[in-house]
Amino acid sequence: MADPYQICLMTIDGTDFLCQEPFPFNPDYFSHKHKHAGLRYEIGICIKTGWIVWVNGPFPAGAWPDLRIARYALHYELDADEKYVADGGYWDGNGWSRTPDGTHSFEQRQYATARSRHETINGIFKTYKCLRDMFRHDRQSHSQVAHAVTKIVQLGIREAGFTWSVDYDEKEFG
Repeated sequence: MADPYQICLMTIDGTDFLCQEPFPFNPDYFSHKHKHAGLRYEIGICIKTGWIVWVNGPFPAGAWPDLRIARYALHYELDADEKYVADGGYWDGNGWSRTPDGTHSFEQRQYATARSRHETINGIFKTYKCLRDMFRHDRQSHSQVAHAVTKIVQLGIREAGFTWSVDYDEKEFG
């Protein structure tokens, strides 16, 4: 059983990468963010260390919203008392995630800081041309490239300090 004061151990977010339109055309790949075909990955970042602890994908960006991806695998990997911090796209009313609630409490500010760091890490992925520009190869190759870049980004986080630390302590929430 997890420590009851440490039930949120990671932030989760989906990120889309451009890919070549499938032939024949398939609307399941349409990324509303990029207005083009895309593949979506779900990335998990440890709140304490900032390390990448979860990667799930690729999924066709249009057919797989963030919450559906989380329900597909992540929810099965969590213990009953574990939760994750995420943006509003993950809110489902079942208590798996801690999402913004519109207040400006200390707890919500901590969550916002952790989510902000997560968005920074998502941006680091896109500094690599192979993920920033349109990928013109098959989906399996995209997965291999994305996982290789994940390892490079992880090394940058660990060794070069690509991101900042987050002071996070659920005991302070009261």
